[in-house]
Amino acid sequence: MLQKSTETINGRNNLQKISYKKFIPGIAWFFVILFLICLPGKDVPEVGWLSSIPNFDKIVHITIFGVLAALLSWPLKRSSFNNKRRIQYFIGITIAVSIWGLTTEFIQKLFISGRNFDLLDWVADTFGALLAFLFCSKRFRKAEADLI
Repeated sequence: MLQKSTETINGRNNLQKISYKKFIPGIAWFFVILFLICLPGKDVPEVGWLSSIPNFDKIVHITIFGVLAALLSWPLKRSSFNNKRRIQYFIGITIAVSIWGLTTEFIQKLFISGRNFDLLDWVADTFGALLAFLFCSKRFRKAEADLI
């Protein structure tokens, strides 16, 4: 008889542990974002003709926070977690990335000269995290045959 991966053996959870090393790209990207949001307003680089695109800064926010959520979700792809557990982690990562986006806005308002709080930046950050959630929850699912 096969045991499901969520059963416990001797009172301990029988789930595969995910090495912290697999999270290093996501952690590194977290610090890249921290560095970028701590640049004073006068030091934020111009991006040439891209600046003429309406709301280009929102596209940047969607991208960098979506990448963060995807990088933090990537280690779950090859884990032994069932789909329900993966979705729970994806939701937690999405919420955490959204909170980080909100935190970055407060950091800019309170501590960085030439920068301010922009609610729409946080909305874009959250939208990027949600897009990553949709991508990861679809692409990182186990096939139903793998769950038996």
